[in-house]
Amino acid sequence: MTLPNKLTLSRFVAIPVMVIISFLEPLRSVDNVLFGLDFAQLFFAILFVLASFTDFLDGYLARKYNQVTTFGKFTDPIADKLLVLTAFLYLQSMGDRVLWWMTLIVVAREFIVTGVRLLAVEKGKVIAASPFGKLKMVSTVVALVVLLFNDFGLPTVIGDVLLWLALLFTVLSGADYFWKNRHLVFESI
Repeated sequence: MTLPNKLTLSRFVAIPVMVIISFLEPLRSVDNVLFGLDFAQLFFAILFVLASFTDFLDGYLARKYNQVTTFGKFTDPIADKLLVLTAFLYLQSMGDRVLWWMTLIVVAREFIVTGVRLLAVEKGKVIAASPFGKLKMVSTVVALVVLLFNDFGLPTVIGDVLLWLALLFTVLSGADYFWKNRHLVFESI
């Protein structure tokens, strides 16, 4: 197995570890470790950052060393989606900054994009990632990191703005993806 694929799989391993850590009472009972976070929240945030970095690293290494595989093409986007969804659900459970409908927007966009990709595969076409999609992923990870670390002690408006920007790019990238490939969806009507 290639190193990029191992890095992708590490995200699948990190997700349940993040969830388990968030429920460990001994870690939750140690408050104000950093930026007002308890140990469980801090470990969750650090694991999210490390797992997010593997997303960049696996793609970089796969392209640099010509190790792009079908397995990687299949598992990488799934790992990304699960990681982001885990962070959204976690933040949603922690308070009122990430609301249920925000998570729903992220999930709906992923279902739409995946559906269009499945139609393209059925037609023997490959749809490349769009610049909007990459901007969506970067803005989402940045927003989630800031929120997970309690805004790094900065005014909460910064995290809120970053979250709204991530949601805007989520909607724009989904709409762009759908619009550019609408012929695949509507050709049999």
